[in-house]
Amino acid sequence: MRRRTAAFAALLALAACSRVDPESGRSESARGFPKADRPVSAPGANEFTAEDQRDNLGEAKVVMDLASIKQGTTVADIGAGEGYYTVRLAERVGAKGRVLAQDIDPGAIQRLGQRVERERLDNVSIKTGEPDNPRLPENSFDRIFLIHMYHEVSEPYAFLWHLRPALRAHGQVVVVDVDRSTDQHGMPPALLFCELSVVGFRLVEFVRKPELKGYYAQFEAVGARPEAQQIKPCSAAKGKTGTP
Repeated sequence: MRRRTAAFAALLALAACSRVDPESGRSESARGFPKADRPVSAPGANEFTAEDQRDNLGEAKVVMDLASIKQGTTVADIGAGEGYYTVRLAERVGAKGRVLAQDIDPGAIQRLGQRVERERLDNVSIKTGEPDNPRLPENSFDRIFLIHMYHEVSEPYAFLWHLRPALRAHGQVVVVDVDRSTDQHGMPPALLFCELSVVGFRLVEFVRKPELKGYYAQFEAVGARPEAQQIKPCSAAKGKTGTP
């Protein structure tokens, strides 16, 4: 069963790659959206890896407290990786809550599936996403977590546009990142605010926390979702809409 799951995930990844245009390097589904004016970090390979070190800092507790995660909350953990947040969210939301762990890496999906099975996390589901589309079910989540991964999103406008319908009424998006260049596993806050605002998200909370080695930002959707051609790209140099 595990082998079939891993093979299926690999096929999904290959299918996504086959839709990439060799000239532009962009997927067919992303080409209707503006191209991001910023570099992108390579997946993985940052210092936020050792779970015991993160727990010693109290990282997950701080984030879940700030996000008001409680019994019965539904959460999507995007870029779940090895499941650091997934397993802690599962415990916090309890039997009446749900956690959807998503990643685009077939190897991570396989390992996470084994961990969920081993730890008997019955309130956790796993899903393979795409770089420009998290492929979340609509109207399903109270919170969507993007923890130390948004700087790896190469098509932020397509990604956020597809993500937005997955929020329930009053649902919010939580971003945790570091204030440094996007090619150094970080995201300048001004640029983050801009990229979310042009897709129709409003900042509702922003705090810097030593436990996170960075900052916490929380957003809510406002107004109608813009059409792809209406989205104005943000300048990486200024962190604002348009070219200076």
